[in-house]
Amino acid sequence: MLRYSINRLLRSLLTLVIIIAVVFSLLRLMPIEGYFDNYDKLTPTQINTKLELMGLNDPLPQQLIRFIGKLVQGDFGESTRYRVGVPITEIIAPKILVSLRFGVIAMILSLPLGMILGVLMARSKGGLADRLGNAYIVFIQAVPNAVYFLFIQNYGTKLLGCSMLYRPANILTTFMPILSLALPSIASYGMWLRRYMVDEANKDYIKLARAKGVPNSTIWFRHVFRNSVVPMVQLIPGSLLMTISGSIYVESLYSIPGMGGLLVDVIKRQDNNMVQALVIIYSIMGIMGLLLGDIAMGLVDPRISFTKKEGSR
Repeated sequence: MLRYSINRLLRSLLTLVIIIAVVFSLLRLMPIEGYFDNYDKLTPTQINTKLELMGLNDPLPQQLIRFIGKLVQGDFGESTRYRVGVPITEIIAPKILVSLRFGVIAMILSLPLGMILGVLMARSKGGLADRLGNAYIVFIQAVPNAVYFLFIQNYGTKLLGCSMLYRPANILTTFMPILSLALPSIASYGMWLRRYMVDEANKDYIKLARAKGVPNSTIWFRHVFRNSVVPMVQLIPGSLLMTISGSIYVESLYSIPGMGGLLVDVIKRQDNNMVQALVIIYSIMGIMGLLLGDIAMGLVDPRISFTKKEGSR
C-alpha cells in the first residue's frame, strides 16, 4: 500500500507540473496588458523596464523554473489589475473560507440524500421510485445547469421572501446557493450507487444467500449496500474538493464572494497572474481528489492488489 501511494503521489506531482507548465506557457502568450494596471499611460521604455523587473523578458524555461520555485514556497505572485500589488495568497485566503462554508454544507446535504436516492431506486428497480429517480437524474444530466439554477433563484427566493443575491446577514439567502450546489451531486451519488447495488444484487453470492433463506433486508443492507459503497469511496474525495472549491456559475449568480466568482472577475479584468493562480489551485484540487480517491479505495477494500496484475505469473 505504501509503495502504491508513493507511486500515485509521484504521478500526481508529474501531472501537476505538466499542467503548471501548460498554463504558464499559454498565459505568456496573452497580451502583456494583463500585467499592467495603467498600460495606456506608459511609454514603451517604461513598459520594457517593468517587464525586465518582473522577469518577463527572460527565456520561457527560465521563467517557468523560477515560477515553480516560488510556488513551492507558497508564493503565487501579486495581482496586477484586480488589487494591484497585493499578494495573491492574501486575496484568495478569505474567499476560500467562503467557498469552504458553502461547499461543506452542500456536501453534507448531498451525500446522504444521494445515497438514500440510490438505495430507493435499487430496491424498487423498475418501480415508481426507480422511474422518478431516473427522471430526476436525466433532468439534471440533460438540462444545462444555468436553466434550473435561474429557476431556483427566481422562484425559490420569491418563495422564501429574500433577496436574489447573497447577503451574509440574512441566512435565508444561503439556502438557494446551497441547494443549487447540492442538486448535481445528489443525482451523481444516486446514479452511481443504484448502478453498483443493482450489479451487486445480481452476483452469485447474493443468489446463494437468497437460496439459503437469508432475510431480504439482511441481504440488501449487510451485503449489497456495504459492498456497493466501496467503489463510491473513490468518487467522494474528488467530489468533496470540487464542491468545496465552489461552483463558478453559482457563486457568480448569487454574488457570493468566493473562489468561483473571483475567477470570473479576474478573467474579465485580464489579471493574468490571478487567472494563472486560480487555474492552478483548481487543478491541484482535482488532482488531490483523484489521488485521495485511489488511496481511500485501497484502504477500504482489502481485495485490491497493488503489486500484481490480473493474470500475471
